Amino acid sequence: MNIDKRDGRDAVGQRAPRSGGRTTAQRSTRTTTAGADRREEARARGAREFLTQGSAALRPAERTRTTETTTPRLRVAPPPPVRVPRAPFAGLIVVLVVGGVLGILAVNTKINENAFKLEKLQQQQAKLDVDQQQLEKEIADQKAPGNLTANARKLGLVESDDPAYIRLPDGKTIGIPHPAEGAPSITSQQGNGG
Repeated sequence: MNIDKRDGRDAVGQRAPRSGGRTTAQRSTRTTTAGADRREEARARGAREFLTQGSAALRPAERTRTTETTTPRLRVAPPPPVRVPRAPFAGLIVVLVVGGVLGILAVNTKINENAFKLEKLQQQQAKLDVDQQQLEKEIADQKAPGNLTANARKLGLVESDDPAYIRLPDGKTIGIPHPAEGAPSITSQQGNGG
């Protein structure tokens, strides 16, 4: 028994679709005819849209008639651009620039003010350093042995010959203590009645 006869079809080697639809052969013939129809329509439309010189279609009466019968082709247009208001952005930029300039100006002013204060303090420090050096020199001069003797004579002190000593651990006196003998100096404060 032949497969074609068993299925009840007279097509060559094709099975019947289970869904009951068209076969592949029927679909392909219909597709080719639809494609040919579309091509013919495109040619006719191209001839209508792109008219050549010398053709009867360029006459004004026919031209208006052809444009009335054709519908405009629809196409997807891009969305309109979003317009952001520029005034707030420009205002923000101006505020930032002015604020930055004023900030830099304030920082520069403060730096210059501190520089003047620093210079003034450095001058005071230099003056105080000179004063300190002079005072240290005077102290060193006063500590010199010759100056100590002169200052002691000014105060009315005289040199003793042999001094007596006290030993601290037991408190014993070594030597005999006696007052110093000598004339006070002329410039002593005691001689002036002071």
